[in-house]
Amino acid sequence: MFKDQPRVLVVEDEPAQLEILAYNLESDGFLVSRARDGEEALLLIREDVPDVIVMDWMMPHLSGIEVCRRLKSNPETRSIPIIILSARSEDEDKVRGLEIGADDYVVKPYSVVELMARVRSQLRRSRPSSLGQDIEFEDLIINSETYKVTRGQIDLKLGPIEFRLLKTFIEKPARVWSREELLDRIWGRDVYVETRTVDVHIGRLRKELSRNGGADPIRTVRGVGYSLR
Repeated sequence: MFKDQPRVLVVEDEPAQLEILAYNLESDGFLVSRARDGEEALLLIREDVPDVIVMDWMMPHLSGIEVCRRLKSNPETRSIPIIILSARSEDEDKVRGLEIGADDYVVKPYSVVELMARVRSQLRRSRPSSLGQDIEFEDLIINSETYKVTRGQIDLKLGPIEFRLLKTFIEKPARVWSREELLDRIWGRDVYVETRTVDVHIGRLRKELSRNGGADPIRTVRGVGYSLR
């Protein structure tokens, strides 16, 4: 089974709030990971990069603001949208959170409906294809609702795995994906697939992308994995 749902990490030390947020996000179609403090959040992010993070400011061990600072100072994670939740409503607190790198700041108590809207707003920026929007890279255009891919106005014929691989690359063109990360993202962790399988499908994708004489946009990073050029 393919894992293609948008992924949200909720970081909240209050169990009731954590479950309320997770329940509403899952009901809205998101794949949700849960962390109860900043240290656990960083561990989960290293294992599986989310599309959006919803994180409380005040937590034990490591505050949400410190987690935000670390993520935004790391080139591999700085593009992840972060929504900070906080009971601090003063303007200087909001400014501090935004200056450290938070993409949005929501004051407690908040409307769950409004928070869902803010998550989707951030998702439109970080992963527009998950909301049915066209995404582009040079002369490639892909739409996840119609499963249509064009290159230079020519329709391409991709299998479901090749389609998801291409979508993953286009959503984060600067990122190098390891074979293991692609296996987790495309096939899911509960399915055993050999890493060599990734190379086979990458080869098929390259063949179709170059079928009409176009240059191969996929870059092989020796010893690491693949990315778009």
